[in-house]
Amino acid sequence: MVMTLPYPPSVNHYWRNFRGRTLISREGRMFRTNVCALLAGGSGPRKPPSGGRIALAMDAFPPDRRRRDLDNLQKPVLDALEHAGVYEDDSQIDLLITRRRKVVPEGRLLVDVVDLPLRRCPVCGGEMHNFNPELN
Repeated sequence: MVMTLPYPPSVNHYWRNFRGRTLISREGRMFRTNVCALLAGGSGPRKPPSGGRIALAMDAFPPDRRRRDLDNLQKPVLDALEHAGVYEDDSQIDLLITRRRKVVPEGRLLVDVVDLPLRRCPVCGGEMHNFNPELN
């Protein structure tokens, strides 16, 4: 399942401390609401079985040339997709790939969620091989 999503707030702007509690910021809640609204159209995303293992690949197209840490994008996106019902829990993700792409106005993400085991690499499309069969 491939989805186009708005560019998320950095995890540095996603959380806020309020009276000793850590909460999702207004910006974070708005991002999550927007993702849910985008994915609610049509028949909506299908939910893998509870406990099903998945791979998630993200192509991040930033809105400008500022320096950004890719790992700061992951948590808001994973939480929003869980909240939108794409999967039961983000602990189901066994393979997570995020790659930076070219700058585009307003930024965006292309997100691909695939059930495991993988047959093809989500980055290059090549056939997947087990690295060490003894570990499976």
